[in-house]
Amino acid sequence: MNLTAGVTAAAAGITALDTVGYLDMVVRGRPASDVPAEAADELAGRAGIDLGHGEEGDSRRTGLGALLGYTAGLGVGVLYGLLPGGRRPALPLAALGLSLAAMAASDIPLAAAGVTDPRRWDAASWVSDLLPHLAYGLTTAVVYDRLTRPGRRWGRR
Repeated sequence: MNLTAGVTAAAAGITALDTVGYLDMVVRGRPASDVPAEAADELAGRAGIDLGHGEEGDSRRTGLGALLGYTAGLGVGVLYGLLPGGRRPALPLAALGLSLAAMAASDIPLAAAGVTDPRRWDAASWVSDLLPHLAYGLTTAVVYDRLTRPGRRWGRR
């Protein structure tokens, strides 16, 4: 169990996720997603919090939406760090599991809140969601492995 390594690896994973997402925006010329801000607005409304109106309210929604994403990514890293050392899968399986866990941590609450419906996503939307999460999972798994086994070769147990 290593919480520090889990959080640190997840922070690196979040950076990879953001980088791949921004590269996708550059390559395809697509706009930033409004979904995180919509989720923030929905959650704030359910909590009875008014985020405001106009540019100031939009800025709060955007910031809170991003923070919710970071919370999900760091939370996955914390949970991974809590796993007993002998229960951690091999690096490729860890990367896939972390990718799927991060997708679930972000997409399931959004769907439950009614902000998005993955059943209605087209192929491009799935790729836009999947690739950054794969980058998160691979980066998080590799960094965790390097932090907890610094003398070992990549992926070897």
